[in-house]
Amino acid sequence: MSSDFESYEQDFAVLTAEITGRIGKVPKLVGDEKKQMVASVEKQLEEARELLEQMELEVREIPPQSRGMYSSRMRSYKQEMGKLEADFKRSRIAYSDEVRNELLGDDGNSSENQRAHLLDNTERLERSSRRLEAGYQIAVET
Repeated sequence: MSSDFESYEQDFAVLTAEITGRIGKVPKLVGDEKKQMVASVEKQLEEARELLEQMELEVREIPPQSRGMYSSRMRSYKQEMGKLEADFKRSRIAYSDEVRNELLGDDGNSSENQRAHLLDNTERLERSSRRLEAGYQIAVET
């Protein structure tokens, strides 16, 4: 039984290495190439989930004395799977800000322009507040 588990572990290691490599390529692709790579990664993620299920079944069949070690391995594999899925999700949307800026014609200085505009408005607001306070003082003294 443990030999089956170990063969599943090897398959899982190879599969996660392939998935990691492809996830790294996804943000650099565009159009149909990106769609094909995303579909391929999704398929491989599904295969990895199935491997995890098979591994869980094997762990259930292992005698209770040695089950603890395999259970801890399973937890780490599940965590790794969660990280892969999160990385994949991030890689699919990695350059969406760049694409958005190209489409909308924003340049990279828009945040600097907004900051300068905000500072100007803040100064103008402070000057107006001081004039209002001075006018109020005059009204109170009269």
